[in-house]
Amino acid sequence: MKIFIHDEFNPEDMAMMQALYSRSAESVELHAEKVRKSGSGKFMESFYVGYGHASIGDCGSTTLFIEGVSMLAAKAIQDWPLYSGQETSSRYIDMSKQALVDPIGTPASAAVQKKWMDFYVSAQEKVKAHIRAKYPRKADEDEKVYERAVKARAFDTLRAFLPAGITTQLSWHTNLRQAHDRNALLRYYPLAEIREISGIIQTKLQEKYPHSFVHKQYEKQEAYRKLLGEKYTFYSKKDYAGDFVAKTNIKKAELAEYSELIKKRPEKTNLPVWMGELGNVAFDFLMDFGSFRDIHRHRNGTCRMPLLSTKFGFNEWYLAELPDDVRKEAKALIKEQTAALKKIAASGARKEDLQYLTAIGFNVSCRVSYGLPATIYVTELRSGRLVHPTLRVIAHKMDKALRKMFPGIVLFSDLSKDDWDVRRGKQDIVEKKPGMKTAIGM
Repeated sequence: MKIFIHDEFNPEDMAMMQALYSRSAESVELHAEKVRKSGSGKFMESFYVGYGHASIGDCGSTTLFIEGVSMLAAKAIQDWPLYSGQETSSRYIDMSKQALVDPIGTPASAAVQKKWMDFYVSAQEKVKAHIRAKYPRKADEDEKVYERAVKARAFDTLRAFLPAGITTQLSWHTNLRQAHDRNALLRYYPLAEIREISGIIQTKLQEKYPHSFVHKQYEKQEAYRKLLGEKYTFYSKKDYAGDFVAKTNIKKAELAEYSELIKKRPEKTNLPVWMGELGNVAFDFLMDFGSFRDIHRHRNGTCRMPLLSTKFGFNEWYLAELPDDVRKEAKALIKEQTAALKKIAASGARKEDLQYLTAIGFNVSCRVSYGLPATIYVTELRSGRLVHPTLRVIAHKMDKALRKMFPGIVLFSDLSKDDWDVRRGKQDIVEKKPGMKTAIGM
């Protein structure tokens, strides 16, 4: 038995070294030595791949760092089952200095975005003071941690007033095959910004990995991708009774066969993934776009991309968190901005482009569907007190629905009431200092 770790080679060479296992019984050490002698990037050139297996591209990975794009663009890139990466968090970062993307490009559209941002900036100190008055620092709480928690809570509230055209940054860690497959769809996305991003990504990947991004384009495939992008990208329906509906096709009799696994599952432990074969649990609900961005991170299932608009109203939680005078100002602003958006729409602006001018505190129509193991994982994880409250309330409804669907099911959701939690101030990434024993938790 021999086990090796080779992380020192470029992704294309790594992919080829793995691919050779399927056609050669030689040790990887022999192939690694060939790479060292020929030089990185040259090894792949010495082989002709004649069996056209796309899985070779799964064996080499790369990371893209994408900056200065809108929240909408970030969501588009991340809307992929195998996406891995990170994005700037509006719950922890002051977004006031971020640039804005405005595809409409008129004085009226610029004015809408500016008014959202002006409120976001002007309300910060008042909201922080309100939080301090409502949740005074306890004697045993570190002052710096407390102030970080105050700041985070203020961002939790005021992020609702950020227009979706605010710029962010994200990473995308992917294998070469998935980079191609996702980008092949992004080039037909119904937002011009994302089509431009797709073109830049394609050029950079071709330059970096010339052997892996030489795919031919076929007319029928491209026509189908265009149809998919233009007509089926965004989901915006509310054809269900009430604001939350749950349904399942899992049969109780089949689930009963695994009652031992369900009842003996310890806390913070997942059900086996193969139990996903029993069927899905689907949820329809209204939630603000800001918190949609959080639940969208769970990709072991389907999470439709909603169309952001003012159609379903502004999420009330954000308004309830504001001091009285700021709340009054916020309600007037929302009314004024909603009217302005209608006027811009009447002038011919596309509903897809109006998203850039719409604040992420507006509710969107959400539809998610998971197998049972993923359903339980999402429900339990998003029920915690450090989760944003507008998502947490949805997780609690998911918990209630699961208990009704499957009596006797064991769940470890945190169903405690929302309250101030100074631990938010510890959710940070900091540089270690001499003598620091542990890293601060994320």
